[in-house]
Amino acid sequence: MTFGAGGSSNCNRTIELARKIKEKYHVEPVVHLTCLHYSKEEIDAFAGVLTEAGIENILALRGDEREDVAKKEDFTYASDLVTYLKSKYDFCVLGACYPERHPESDNMVDEIRHLKTKVNAGTDVLLSQLFFDNDKFYDFKERCRIADINVPVIPGIMPVVKAAQIKRMVSLCNASFPLRFQKIVERYEDNKEALFDAGMAYLLFC
Repeated sequence: MTFGAGGSSNCNRTIELARKIKEKYHVEPVVHLTCLHYSKEEIDAFAGVLTEAGIENILALRGDEREDVAKKEDFTYASDLVTYLKSKYDFCVLGACYPERHPESDNMVDEIRHLKTKVNAGTDVLLSQLFFDNDKFYDFKERCRIADINVPVIPGIMPVVKAAQIKRMVSLCNASFPLRFQKIVERYEDNKEALFDAGMAYLLFC
């Protein structure tokens, strides 16, 4: 679940929903926490709110650069946030990983090296960016094994409910868009119910 700036209505709503997921449905929520635009004091404030709400899992992210928001000096990479959280708190810290490399990475060698740094900083679990080609994920897992990255890697799965949403995500996150999947999206993009059913079938069986 995304996490808004401290004190904002979005932040309050995030906490409310996370607590409901945990207390009513007995599913452990994971709350996103970015660091590029926050100081250590602000991260401490966020951590305090999460702890008070009984939220135990944080997805530690760098966050996207924004022209309208100044970067702070305390954190440069997600690994810096992981190190800080692990030094002060008892959260289960998840980290993002990219089976087809981060859009800012030059190659998979650098991608795996940066990921190793994040894991060495104390990341407990890795959660992957979405993908639509299982072979890409299996190849990534093998690269992790070779690099002695041994924490659990959870595949990021995004159900297909809107054609425009999928096309946008593919362009943003550098994910492959297999021809078979493209044909499914193009065939059903004007039929919301059919696209949902076809997308779920692809998710489960492909």
